[in-house]
Amino acid sequence: MGCDYFKGSWIQDDSYPLYNSANCPFINKAFDCQKYGRPDKLYLRYKWKPTACPLPRFNGLDFLRKMKGKKILFIGDSISVNMWQSLSCMVHAAVPQAKYSLQSAGNHSTYFLPEFGLSLEYSLNVYLVDLVKQDIGVVLKLGSIVNGDYSWKGYDALVFNTWHWWVHTKKGTNQPWEFIEFKGKIYKDMDRLVAFKEGLTTWSKWVDSNINPSTTQIFYQGISPLHYDGREWNSSVSNTCRGEETPSTRTTYPGPMPSEMSIVKQVLQTMSKPVTLLDITMLSLLRKDGHPSTYNGQKGNDCNHWCLAGPPDTWNEILYALLSNPKGFYLD
Repeated sequence: MGCDYFKGSWIQDDSYPLYNSANCPFINKAFDCQKYGRPDKLYLRYKWKPTACPLPRFNGLDFLRKMKGKKILFIGDSISVNMWQSLSCMVHAAVPQAKYSLQSAGNHSTYFLPEFGLSLEYSLNVYLVDLVKQDIGVVLKLGSIVNGDYSWKGYDALVFNTWHWWVHTKKGTNQPWEFIEFKGKIYKDMDRLVAFKEGLTTWSKWVDSNINPSTTQIFYQGISPLHYDGREWNSSVSNTCRGEETPSTRTTYPGPMPSEMSIVKQVLQTMSKPVTLLDITMLSLLRKDGHPSTYNGQKGNDCNHWCLAGPPDTWNEILYALLSNPKGFYLD
């Protein structure tokens, strides 16, 4: 990559946001901060400015022309939904009168524009590795990816994401598994960072064995940070996103980076097939103001997901700048 789009700072730009959330029919209520009463709008008017080079502003018509006939699949948890819905809104804003279909079947959703033959899809898969119902209960199999064989093939670009469900789950509440299978043995639980690395390694081997980089470009979405659990913020920084209205103007984050980020980089470095890391962690850490907080259409303070419009639009502007392959179906 000739330019590091992930080092930079946020600057105010009144030509943003890229779309009006009120005009986008795809946004989950949990992300629609303006609809659910967020009174401030300054958080919408920031763009990411890389230090060493310009980041191209998203051009929806250009994207549609160069992605004509292509299929892009986002695979992961609700942070992937954030990114998929963001891109769908960005494209819809470029051609608001264009016919489209939005279909959901099971864990799979598809936004399709027949005029352009473009399919933007999302597959809910919070661990990437398999969850299997067995006699003993639901088992999280760290060494198995069967689902990828029938649902991840045949795409021009795949954008993977997993992390939050590895640690932000508790048995009896939102944990979807009862046991973990690790190297042929069954455990009730284990160190979640160890489990995360093992599962991500299994995913990396699947990609290396199944993906042809001349026809499919692979992205890993990176770690989307939290701003309310105390881990991501040092003692000199408030540990909640509530009431935050502006981003940090720093170029670096004033606290430790999430430890899971190093695991992602270690695993990606072992792979034989090219995978582009969307290293969104730093730029997102600087956007403490970008979360729904209490403006999420439900109870609670959400410092996990992101408002739309909001920071995921920048993730997609970077994706737009990076989409390319040896056949050149997108060249910037």
